Amino acid sequence: MRPYFFFCTFLLLLCSASVSTQPLNWPNKIDPALRTRIQAEGPSEFLVILSAQADVSAANKLTDKEEKGRYVYETLLQLAESTQGPVRKVLNDAQAPMQSFWVINALWSKGDMNLIEQLAQMPEVERVENNPVLHLNLPPQFQDNEMLSERSNTPVSWGLTQINADDVWNMDIRGNGVVIGGQDTGYEWEHPAIKEKYRGWSGTAADHNYNFHDAIHSLVNDGSNSCGINLTAPCDDNGHGTHTMGTMCGGLADVSGTTYGVAPDAKWIGCRNMEEGDGTPATYIECFQWFIAPTNTANSTPDASKAPHVINNSWGCPTSEGCNSTNYATMNTTINNVRDAGILVVVSAGNSGPSCSTVSSPPAIFTGSFAVGATNESDVIAGFSSRGPVTVYGSAMKPDISAPGVNILSCIGTDNNATGYSYAYLQGTSMAGPHVAGVAALMMSARPELKGNVPLLETILKNTAVPLYSSQGCGGVDATTSPNNVYGYGRVDALAATLQAISTSLPVEWATFEARPVHGTALLEWVTASEVDCQHFDIQRSSDGIQWREIGREECRGTGGNTSYQFTDKSPLGGINYYRLRQTDRSGKQWYSPAKALSFSASGISLRIVPEQSVHSAFVDIAGGQEGAAYTLELYAMDGRLLQQAQVYRNSVVALQALASGLYVAALKEESGRVVAVEKMWW
Repeated sequence: MRPYFFFCTFLLLLCSASVSTQPLNWPNKIDPALRTRIQAEGPSEFLVILSAQADVSAANKLTDKEEKGRYVYETLLQLAESTQGPVRKVLNDAQAPMQSFWVINALWSKGDMNLIEQLAQMPEVERVENNPVLHLNLPPQFQDNEMLSERSNTPVSWGLTQINADDVWNMDIRGNGVVIGGQDTGYEWEHPAIKEKYRGWSGTAADHNYNFHDAIHSLVNDGSNSCGINLTAPCDDNGHGTHTMGTMCGGLADVSGTTYGVAPDAKWIGCRNMEEGDGTPATYIECFQWFIAPTNTANSTPDASKAPHVINNSWGCPTSEGCNSTNYATMNTTINNVRDAGILVVVSAGNSGPSCSTVSSPPAIFTGSFAVGATNESDVIAGFSSRGPVTVYGSAMKPDISAPGVNILSCIGTDNNATGYSYAYLQGTSMAGPHVAGVAALMMSARPELKGNVPLLETILKNTAVPLYSSQGCGGVDATTSPNNVYGYGRVDALAATLQAISTSLPVEWATFEARPVHGTALLEWVTASEVDCQHFDIQRSSDGIQWREIGREECRGTGGNTSYQFTDKSPLGGINYYRLRQTDRSGKQWYSPAKALSFSASGISLRIVPEQSVHSAFVDIAGGQEGAAYTLELYAMDGRLLQQAQVYRNSVVALQALASGLYVAALKEESGRVVAVEKMWW
């Protein structure tokens, strides 16, 4: 479980615990925004999120990119097919439109409140959410917000030289062998700057199977669409997507040698997720799903082996357009599943700066996303670039990194109209994100073993970024600290990242890293699949996930095969404890494990729950506190809704009602009603 997600759940739990003592009832499953929308508009689009959600984190134990993708696809699909039947029947009986998803176990439909209430009363359903229309958010552009027509066609744009991409090309590393994916407004695949880079173009003919998907099946708003809907070939009805793809891998094959993209020899595939700049959560989810296992133009025969290695997401979903705490978990689960499939998810941080905590919209707020802020030619953060820390969903430091995003020249065009193909300067974090996606492509081209190793790709990008500092002090981080909530780890450096990708010996291949409470202590356990020149592991702890201190060290001892390690934190902090491992190899290079989170009461009481599914019960182990003291155990769904209460003692067995497979949170309360311990439980 990712630490910031658990922290958000913990806060939600505390709030719910103080006001909710009633059993769960089905009206709470319905998104209030959906009720309001139906009252105003009548029958509306919605998403049905099922209670059963698959855990695909075991994919991280696999080293091959294709194996990861295939495992995630098959596991998610199997769960969806085995659990969605009753919901599909209700929708079919109501003659409601329906689209099934497996990237998250959910369905899209449209109907009135009677249908929604019927669905909400089903035990298989976790919640029913609004599917709002979301708008493309760009900062003010040049010349009264209008995109510029062609200016001077310089051989290399300033952003590429600023990040030293041209130095990587001089090493004959240009992205060969890497596939970049993009979900955006569509793509003008025949624009000369990106045509030769399209995976569906052989040089003489086009094959759009597995290379393009259209998630637009109806007009998001009234009117018409210049490209049409349900496309079987790429088209851009806005121009935004084409511009971003040009920054990732664009260039001209003619004698001019003009280059617009960071990785000009990489191939690209694309998914249209917006209709003239407007999308919905359903269109975004559909594109994420397609990237895990692309399909042919008939949307059949998915093939995980054709998935991209990195995807760029230059879009956002602000609260003003319908994304809020009631539906954040849906997109978060989707992105984590894509990440577990071995795909690096690069996203734009947003254009809501310059205030702190303006990284406030999906997908940038999630720890599974690699969020990018925008800098100018002087390596100064752009005024529009959103800042962290995230406060609406956990407390993550964001952005993760920064890149050129002001006055960026790339290709432009719409409606498959070759007479309008041109080049334009645009600005926004939408222009910054593609730079980072391109750098990741260079790294994987230089070191193919990095394909599918998302944590290591992110670590190298962060460790090699040019540190940049801000006096703004967002999140209490001072002007001498890097990383920070303005620039992240700094401005991306393609040369440094590629060189480290080449030179790293991948000293440790992680198999597992887990943390669990044991009688008031924190037991950390990790397994390495292999170790090369590994020197030691520093165990680090943090109360906020930002400032870390070392609490122990274990020497590396792996000689081949799986090697197991343990460390016990005998004195955890009261409240949330974040743990991670910093591995150092013999050359002094350092790498970090994912972080884990545990919660301990300031009173020293800890809680451990061991589920026994065969007898519908759980063993409750309470450490600390007074001998013979009675407590109340409350079981919550992940959105904070109370499911069950029971009185427990130090060692108790609790009978549990029928539960869907998934993650739950248990709170232990003293007689006064104070929460003294919180623990998660997989069922």
